Amino acid sequence: MDTALTDLINARVDALEPELIALRRDVHAHPEIGYQEHRTTEVVRQRLEASDVRTRRLDGTGLIAELGAPQPRIRIGLRADLDALPVQEQTGLPFASVEPGMCHACGHDVHTAGVLGATLALAAVEPQLVEAGVAVRVIFQPAEEVLPGGAESVVAQGELVDVDRIFAVHCDPSIDVGTVGLAAGPITAACDDVTVTVSGRGGHTSRPHLTGDLTYALAKVITDVPAVVSRRLDPRAGAALVWGAVHAGSAPNVIPSSGTARGTLRMLDAQAWLKAEGLVEQIVHEVVAPYQVHAEVHHERGVPPVVNDETCIEALRASAEALVGSEAPVGTPQSLGGEDFSWMLQKTPGALARLGTRTPGGSTYELHQGNLVVDERAIAIAAKVLAGAVLLTGGLNFDLPTGPR
Repeated sequence: MDTALTDLINARVDALEPELIALRRDVHAHPEIGYQEHRTTEVVRQRLEASDVRTRRLDGTGLIAELGAPQPRIRIGLRADLDALPVQEQTGLPFASVEPGMCHACGHDVHTAGVLGATLALAAVEPQLVEAGVAVRVIFQPAEEVLPGGAESVVAQGELVDVDRIFAVHCDPSIDVGTVGLAAGPITAACDDVTVTVSGRGGHTSRPHLTGDLTYALAKVITDVPAVVSRRLDPRAGAALVWGAVHAGSAPNVIPSSGTARGTLRMLDAQAWLKAEGLVEQIVHEVVAPYQVHAEVHHERGVPPVVNDETCIEALRASAEALVGSEAPVGTPQSLGGEDFSWMLQKTPGALARLGTRTPGGSTYELHQGNLVVDERAIAIAAKVLAGAVLLTGGLNFDLPTGPR
């Protein structure tokens, strides 16, 4: 990538950085959960249209922005997710969530601001995009954190049909700001929601033989089903069934008549994922059979693994080196986390980069926790890396005029 191009992108994003941080803080203070992101959608729309970027709304919430050639030889996508989590914020930041029980504990506010910055940087060179036959479609999707997720809705609305490549970032608080985690191939896991409801004749704890001892049966589900799953699937699939919520009874001397266990089933292998739904239900029924109770299994198919295209990873790597520094790209392992960007990658090649958000020498936070704090320098880095990846993928590697739009 030539010097004129890197100078232009860096200058444009650097000029935007204070505004992008302010917008991120505004979105952070006003979180909205999946399919309720009306205010967030409007904030993004107003800023894009102030720079004459063409926008249109998705069904419900979310937004599409379009740049570049009307009849392109290549269309490149960017994706951000808008929604927050039903988690109470505990950061004490001046711009902490004003909504009780909701906060941006996964960093989607950072994704939104970073992708917005990339879009505005690309808008500054729209004439060159048109000349090169490159179009850019920017997807600000709703509801990444719920099932069925917003990415599935975007795909169903046909927004990926004519996209040739697509890029996204995800906050990673385990690596330092200034680094971008990259790897070709699978980098996340398949993830499903599993709910087991056990019901039977309740009774007194002094007479378990006259009841279906439901609490005991539910305990066997909690301990035995994950163990059996690990023996019935190829261990190379990395399957992990982990319970997050268990409810049964309200008194120590009463055997209840119903109880539930809710958790997630995650695995690294897409083929094993396709087999898992029927297997879990079969195992649950086998485990509770001796205890005179009835079990119902609700297995909600979630997301497949994110599988990064090698060519797209190389575009991100080259962009990060040119616009951030030679030390910016770092390796990243596959994790058991789920990410619905994977549905978009089922339709078109692309890549998800892990965006370092840890202040060097500072605390390492966990995603989905109310105390998550990110180093806001990551926003400009996301904008630069994504804008550069679009230009490289589109073949725009020539001198461009400078000057902000």
